[in-house]
Amino acid sequence: MNTKYLDVICLGRAAVDLYGQQIGSRLEDESSFAKYLGGSSGNIAYGTARLGLKSAMLTRVGNEHMGRFVKEELSRAGVDVSHVKTDNERLTGLVLLGIKDQDTFPLIFYRNDCADMAISVEDFDPEFIASSKSLLITGTHFSTEHTFHTSLQAMKWAREQNTKVILDIDYRPVLWGLTGLGEGENRFVSADNVTQHLQTILPYCDLIVGTEEEFHIAGGSTNTVNCLSNIRRLTDAVLVVKRGPLGCSVFPDNIPEKLDDGLTVHGVKVEVLNVLGAGDAFMSGFLSGWLRDKSLTECCQLANACGAIVVSRHGCAPATPTEEELNYYLANAENISRPDVDPHLNYLHRVTTRHPVNWDEVCALAFDHRKQFVEMVNETGTKDNKIAVLKKLLLKATQLGADKASLTTPGVLIDDTFGRAALNEVSGKDWWVGRPVELPGSRPVNLEGKTSIGSRLVSWPSEHIVKCLVFYHPDDELTLRHQQEQQVISLYEDCCASGHEFLLEVIPPKDLQVNDDTIPRALKRFYNLGVYPDWWKLPPQSGQTWQQVQQLITNRAPHCRGVVILGLDSPVNELKKGFKTAAAYPIVKGFAVGRSIFAEAARQWLKEVITDEQFIELVANNYQQLIDVWRASRQ
Repeated sequence: MNTKYLDVICLGRAAVDLYGQQIGSRLEDESSFAKYLGGSSGNIAYGTARLGLKSAMLTRVGNEHMGRFVKEELSRAGVDVSHVKTDNERLTGLVLLGIKDQDTFPLIFYRNDCADMAISVEDFDPEFIASSKSLLITGTHFSTEHTFHTSLQAMKWAREQNTKVILDIDYRPVLWGLTGLGEGENRFVSADNVTQHLQTILPYCDLIVGTEEEFHIAGGSTNTVNCLSNIRRLTDAVLVVKRGPLGCSVFPDNIPEKLDDGLTVHGVKVEVLNVLGAGDAFMSGFLSGWLRDKSLTECCQLANACGAIVVSRHGCAPATPTEEELNYYLANAENISRPDVDPHLNYLHRVTTRHPVNWDEVCALAFDHRKQFVEMVNETGTKDNKIAVLKKLLLKATQLGADKASLTTPGVLIDDTFGRAALNEVSGKDWWVGRPVELPGSRPVNLEGKTSIGSRLVSWPSEHIVKCLVFYHPDDELTLRHQQEQQVISLYEDCCASGHEFLLEVIPPKDLQVNDDTIPRALKRFYNLGVYPDWWKLPPQSGQTWQQVQQLITNRAPHCRGVVILGLDSPVNELKKGFKTAAAYPIVKGFAVGRSIFAEAARQWLKEVITDEQFIELVANNYQQLIDVWRASRQ
């Protein structure tokens, strides 16, 4: 019986990278940072999972926000985190990084007695090691007596259990105490004691990967071939030398007289933005082939491609490609000298790395209205400040209605004009959350706010979906159509840059004729312009139109999350008819309806005819009823 249900266990560093966002600045001058998963072992666990391997992380994190972030990020990528232990006495490691130019990458490690360096033999057992085809350990975890003892025991258990042992030399002199604390960028310092120490573990290894400088420290020489010969006398492991833009050379057996005489596979030349993390991506790519018994040449091709993609991007772990993205790059690499700006490669990276939530059912209560709420207030003779209170009550009604309907993941559309408090409350709960940006009623569409949407998105929680309503018809007057299209293109590009999902709501204007192909033509036009929304929000359609929409999205944007139906204040009986027609098409995931659910109850509450509790109950019941209607239609 095969008990090796894992492909690789990664033991070692798991930290948080804080990457300077001002490219070309000294680290001293950085004014903002992006937060990513980091640490070489963590990056490799993450990268191999993205490439379809069953990977697990063996480490410790602090019992704090950054530790939870590391664990959650690994888990979202599909990494087994059952052996990511929480350390109550230590903090998760941090790294500050910058990109000055193509050759200068300032780096500071904040790892004084950090959590992952406290990993202990008590944190795992032989059975866990035996459950994997391989065990990967990075060099830092041989740098202290404690981590050396822990790592060595893991390697011994691996040898006993027929689990392959992989060493990523990952030599960081600062983490061995060989440089000043601020010299994290320094990749090589000769040290006989480090060489002798590393050589005691080489006999346990089946695969050893490193740069030429890393093999120099492991082999005790600055002549790469001599180092490889010294190492070969200690181990039969496959040796893989990373050679940057030259690709890599592999030595499965005897060491030849020249480095190029090894199995040398050249990489594709790309423009370098950031070398940090490229080695971890290289290892991820190599293992995605090696652990699937591909030829060494194929393993090198996968590794070189992963490294080439990552050196062109900001960040380490999040820059790693997915399997689909990697396959596309391999098929087109000769024509992609700038992976960071290739539109289709970036599209694949965006849509194949999104939060892996299954949104097969979206039942959203939409109360992102602004103009309509102001009209209600004026109609009932109350004050604007009651709108924010009303939206908080609507959020409570959403939760209650979802509970009544046994809807595990509720959905909402909420604005930040009157609904900011409600938005803040719902963020981080794993709900489906849409947030509008359009100026209500504008045609051509205009965006709210005095600042650019790109600068505003920086302050939005990452799970918020950017929603834009455009009153659009493919037969609009040419100038008007172009104005609207340019606004949508710009907004989509801002969402791609910020990482937010994008929902485009299309409603044909009432003064133009609408037939069965109006909406499909509108969607096709946006696809032709290079706009690929994650979501569409559309009015109820005929069966013929839904068929065209389904076929169009399937052919042009198979990674689209789907369509949600809007309500337009229609009576529930009309919505039932629309739901019944739409539910036959899998691309339609549900609804985002508002006034049909809450309008009458809101007017009564504003007039103080009903209490807060009565309002919540009324809206919750209406919301539950619509959820039931949708589910019945789908069945």
